[in-house]
Amino acid sequence: MSVMAERRAGAKQRRAGMSLRPAATLTLLCLLAALAGTALVALTVGAAGIPLARLPAALGLWADGAANPLLARDQLVVWSIRIPRIAAAAMVGGLLAVSGAIMQGLFRNPLADPALVGVSSGGAFAAAAAIVFTDSHLGESLRFLQHQLLPIAAFAGSLVTTIVLYGIASRGGRTAIAIFLLAGLAIAAIANAGIGLLVFVADDRQLRDITFWMLGSLSGATWAKLSALAPVLAAALIACLSIARGLDVLVLGEAEAFHSGVDVERLKRISIVLVSAMTGVAVSVCGVVGFVGIVVPHLLRLVIGPAHRLLLPASALLGAILLVGADTVARTIVAPAEMPIGILTAAIGAPFFLAMLLRQRGLVSL
Repeated sequence: MSVMAERRAGAKQRRAGMSLRPAATLTLLCLLAALAGTALVALTVGAAGIPLARLPAALGLWADGAANPLLARDQLVVWSIRIPRIAAAAMVGGLLAVSGAIMQGLFRNPLADPALVGVSSGGAFAAAAAIVFTDSHLGESLRFLQHQLLPIAAFAGSLVTTIVLYGIASRGGRTAIAIFLLAGLAIAAIANAGIGLLVFVADDRQLRDITFWMLGSLSGATWAKLSALAPVLAAALIACLSIARGLDVLVLGEAEAFHSGVDVERLKRISIVLVSAMTGVAVSVCGVVGFVGIVVPHLLRLVIGPAHRLLLPASALLGAILLVGADTVARTIVAPAEMPIGILTAAIGAPFFLAMLLRQRGLVSL
């Protein structure tokens, strides 16, 4: 009787804990509303401020040319600069946050992050190499393809880094988390050394482009880059739905997931390709932006729980909110100049990461 009573009490506590968590639909609606509000604020503030009263006319919702002599300027700022930049920030933030959630689920560790373990650095190194190569005499014939080669190179660099990292950390079908984290730091150091070598041999124009990758910025966001981001984000979110259950079961371990009907090796391959594609495309647009992939999924797990069917889309929305807000601060805090967005995300994410380490130091043994 006592055993049955304990089981009933445990079930009652689990139900009580689940009842405290918000419903999936409510969570997603709240995040959508927060993203819309953040985007609205981002549209109105900046070096060329647009008051809220002039925003509808600038968006073309109604003509107000007589009452607004700055209508042409407002429309140029909104449609050519603000909207592409806000959309790029939202997409990049979503890609990085979902990448972090997938890596944390795949390696069963909340400290996993594409930037922390060198995946972003590998993509940045490949992109920097593409910049130097296409701007040299050897790559002069491919210079007209530079904008197309950058996302391809960043994806390839992220994919190779992820495969190498997984190969080093996995032995006998198991992943050693300590080796995974240490190998990630080593790979990031190697990639950064390669970037340093490219900086040494680069000319002034190449040096400016490489600096853009290292510090992170969305100042180069254009409609053309959005057209490359949108399909990747849409395909990634669709693919995430197919691996959500597998990531949930993988928490129990690879053997248990296999006996539950999950094709573990297929799940690993899909996850690796997804993380590489999303990180590579994000790096190709804004450079290296760290800590988004580690902060967002961890916060959401505390609020909505670990179920990936809700965690992955919620991570995309919260990552979009975080990066749109960070980009808004970056371009207004030192206006008319612009602070690199990577500095802000590091300033926010690094203390959060240290707090996580202190909280879980009993689980991390190096």
